Amino acid sequence: MEPANHLNQPEYGAIERAPVPRNMIENSMFEEEPDVVDLAKESPTNPIDSDDAVYEPRNSRLLVRGLGENDLDEDEEDYESSARLLGMSFMNRSSNQRSTSSPYTRQQPSGLCSMPSAKTLVVGVLILVLVASIAMVIYFLPGCTFTRNGCKKDNSTMDNIYPNSTSGEPFPWTDLRLPGGVHPVHYDISLHPNLTSMNFRGNISITVQVTEVTNKMVLHSSYMNIVKATFQGKEVKILEYKPWQQIAIKFPEDLQKGMYFLNIIYTANLSTSYDGFYNSSYVDTTGAKRVLATTQFEPLAARKAFPCFDEPAFKSTFLIKMIREPKYISLSNMPKAKTTDLKNGLLEDEFEKSVIMSTYLVAFVVAEFNSVSKNVSKTTVSVYAVPDKKDQIHYALDTAGKLLEFYNTFFDIDYPLLKLDLVAIPDFLAGAMENWGLITFRENMLLVGNDSSPIDKQLVTSVIAHELAHQWFGNLVTMKWWNDLWLNEGFATYMQYTSIETVFPDLDMDTEFLSIRFKALANDALNSSHPVSSIVKTPEQVEEMFDSVSYEKGASILLMLNSTLTEEEFRKGVIEYLQAHEFQNTKSEDLWNSLTNVSKQPFSVAQMMNTWTIQKGFPLVTVTRNGTQVTLTQEHFLLNAKNAPTHDSSLWHIPLTYVNDSCSALSSCKQVFHLKDKTATLKLPDQVKWLKFNYRSDGFYIVHYDNEGWEALIEALRNDVKVLTHKDRASLINNVFALSRLGKVPFRQVFNLMEYIKNETETAPLTEALIQLGQIFRLLDKRSELHLVSRMKSYILVYFGTLMGNQSWQLESSVSKMTLRSALLEMACSLDIANCTQQAKHLYDLWTAPNSTYQIPSDLMRTVFKVAAQTEEGWGVILETYKYSISDPEKHKALEALASTQDVRKILWILHKSLDGSVIPTPEFPLVVNAICKNFAGYLYAWDFVKENWDKITQKFPVGSFAIQSLITSTTSQFSTKTHLMEAQNFFSSLGDKGSQMRIVQEAIETIKLNKRWIETNLETLQEWL
Repeated sequence: MEPANHLNQPEYGAIERAPVPRNMIENSMFEEEPDVVDLAKESPTNPIDSDDAVYEPRNSRLLVRGLGENDLDEDEEDYESSARLLGMSFMNRSSNQRSTSSPYTRQQPSGLCSMPSAKTLVVGVLILVLVASIAMVIYFLPGCTFTRNGCKKDNSTMDNIYPNSTSGEPFPWTDLRLPGGVHPVHYDISLHPNLTSMNFRGNISITVQVTEVTNKMVLHSSYMNIVKATFQGKEVKILEYKPWQQIAIKFPEDLQKGMYFLNIIYTANLSTSYDGFYNSSYVDTTGAKRVLATTQFEPLAARKAFPCFDEPAFKSTFLIKMIREPKYISLSNMPKAKTTDLKNGLLEDEFEKSVIMSTYLVAFVVAEFNSVSKNVSKTTVSVYAVPDKKDQIHYALDTAGKLLEFYNTFFDIDYPLLKLDLVAIPDFLAGAMENWGLITFRENMLLVGNDSSPIDKQLVTSVIAHELAHQWFGNLVTMKWWNDLWLNEGFATYMQYTSIETVFPDLDMDTEFLSIRFKALANDALNSSHPVSSIVKTPEQVEEMFDSVSYEKGASILLMLNSTLTEEEFRKGVIEYLQAHEFQNTKSEDLWNSLTNVSKQPFSVAQMMNTWTIQKGFPLVTVTRNGTQVTLTQEHFLLNAKNAPTHDSSLWHIPLTYVNDSCSALSSCKQVFHLKDKTATLKLPDQVKWLKFNYRSDGFYIVHYDNEGWEALIEALRNDVKVLTHKDRASLINNVFALSRLGKVPFRQVFNLMEYIKNETETAPLTEALIQLGQIFRLLDKRSELHLVSRMKSYILVYFGTLMGNQSWQLESSVSKMTLRSALLEMACSLDIANCTQQAKHLYDLWTAPNSTYQIPSDLMRTVFKVAAQTEEGWGVILETYKYSISDPEKHKALEALASTQDVRKILWILHKSLDGSVIPTPEFPLVVNAICKNFAGYLYAWDFVKENWDKITQKFPVGSFAIQSLITSTTSQFSTKTHLMEAQNFFSSLGDKGSQMRIVQEAIETIKLNKRWIETNLETLQEWL
């Protein structure tokens, strides 16, 4: 699955890296951080008042007005002090009242009484004891004891252990995971969606195999009205436990091993939350609203479409029938077998029996679509889209055909189905979904118009390559449980870059892959990160697994392994893995064992790679040189080391690669040293001047050098930029910024390295430098450090101004040059550099001139639109473009431009319209929030809007999903003050089961603390150096 947008970076601020398709647009047991976990258990000490002025809570207003975090108004301080005193006074007064009026207060005697005799005392005591005993017996025995029938004996064990079903009866299962003694073998599914009433009727027959004697059957079902259920032809009662989305049948006698048949008739509403079997809609070019029904089952939503065993390991075959109106077509995983006229104005499509697969890969679509097709090997490849966009599907068809041929050859296993459909869905939350034989996409991830640029094609090609790789990694061979999601997503991410570099070398995916590796390092440096293979139990934890660790880190460690083995060894190991486990489920060790079997290396692949998958984070390698002897030391690279375990014994088997001054730019120069221990030594020849470790940044680690090592590398770059590859130069920039955040190098060292950048011409190091500086710029901007913001702008102009001024505004064909140009000019115009904004306005004027046929170059369109959107008239034109354009790249860039406005009224309008879906589809809401948060004018309004609409947001997007992760990161990653830290802690702690325990919440709190620490540490240096 491809997350819709990879837009967020947890350090300094929202990342400006190009969106990398993964599928959010898509975690494990939490690494507890005390202050976050404690807050989740307790009520907020400073609850946020949601009744303040519209979208301007008091804490946020302080910073908007330019006040410091402690500069409260006197009235506000008096109010807080008064509240505290009032509360204390109330408690004291209540206490005094209680003490003076207590009925147990001893009363003074009013007179004297005569002393009773001893006999009287004894008799009185006996009577009191007898009365008290009788009263206690009557009180503690239930009333039924004294009835004719007595009391019914309770099954106390059942009542104490099992939860109650919706009917009030005990539900016979106590785990989120299904029992393992009953397995589905085949599903017959008949569905009739009504696209007028937006509901559907289903009839499902499941053939199950009982492998262990049992008296119950438990499966998944969610939001369904079960009309009737029969087992072996006899009607049975269904019990439902909604919190776990489970239903069960209890049998009066044990089921013996064997095959059985379960039939369920049910009804349900089409989902409105973009998962399950849901309704989608769009407005065509005539203004008419069109509706369709489609599916999104990964990870846990097949149960919303039909009762099933909804776990990856419960693989089965499926035969699907779909009843529809004649104006629609229906699609499913398999080719259509026949269509039957039901004589009532409806048709029934029956599809061929499927191959064995998991429930999350089942899919169906009912819509009015057009298509084109062609045959590739033994497979019919087709691309579907709405009729208005039928001329935008040809690039996807050609691309899918070429990539399918590549994968058939690379994996040495032909794609096993007779057809492969790629379908553009108008209203789709994820970036894409790899349903076997029926891949669904966001429209902008599949459709390419005549005016699309090579960068637009790069995005579409990436997503297609990712989803096609899943047809082997994920579909043919599937992880046993979501803890090993990386086996699906990490491998598909790795293969999307590998395949495109081979099939479409002009798309410059090498630079893009480097960028996502840097992103993965940044995310994995947090204490709140998690191992690649993690413990996963709850639905929220399953959703959270669709993150940077599963996708980008998974791909990164596979690249490192491939670079350590030979190309042939790696490919042979992959082929053996797929052949040994086809149509089955696996764990990480199955892949490592296959690679170990074919490897001729002097180490165990399984042992090496386990150090990268079962512990979180990555190593920092410190290189210290003394003459010809080099000491290598590894430790856990952890930005927030204070909250880490006291004794961190993490060790990795690191295939260290390095080059030196005698040979540094060619692959043949690379040398390898396997660092397995905490410390090791390396002997060098006498004449070596400098060393550069992690050749081409193929390894997933960061390198720190002693002072002499850094100075030698910096001097070498000043003398000759080409002495290192462009990837090595980019990695030095990335690493030195990361080390400054860690506190290993002073920020002066960052400036020292950046001196060479004036001579840099390659895209990878230049864009990495822009990303790092842009993060700092936005962090300072959000703090209203106006003097430093001005100085940072001057610094950027000194080092990048000439390059910015030299960029062409004409059509460009090189993806690398377009990527660099887009980054430089977008930065220049965002800094309001006159030459840039004037050129952007000129292109906009050409585009809007009467009867104009001029087309803005696609890679410049976002920059031009953003400049235009800062005026009232321009914003209106861009809005009309967004509403009526049928070019998805153009619509996407127009939406980002609309969200870049500095007008608060427009910011609030676009937030409302994207959440309610009335003008902007709701799946675009995370993108809108991310775009707004990049600018000072809107980021606090977006944060307040998310807080105040949290309930609505979590009704549309599942807790823990990539959309929720994106919203939290976008709104909080640029906070760096104590005020905003407390505000975020209070808000997230108030969420309870609606999100307080999400790992992304821990990441957000940790990131704010790191931002705050970095500012406190480096503010003085920035003031001095800039």
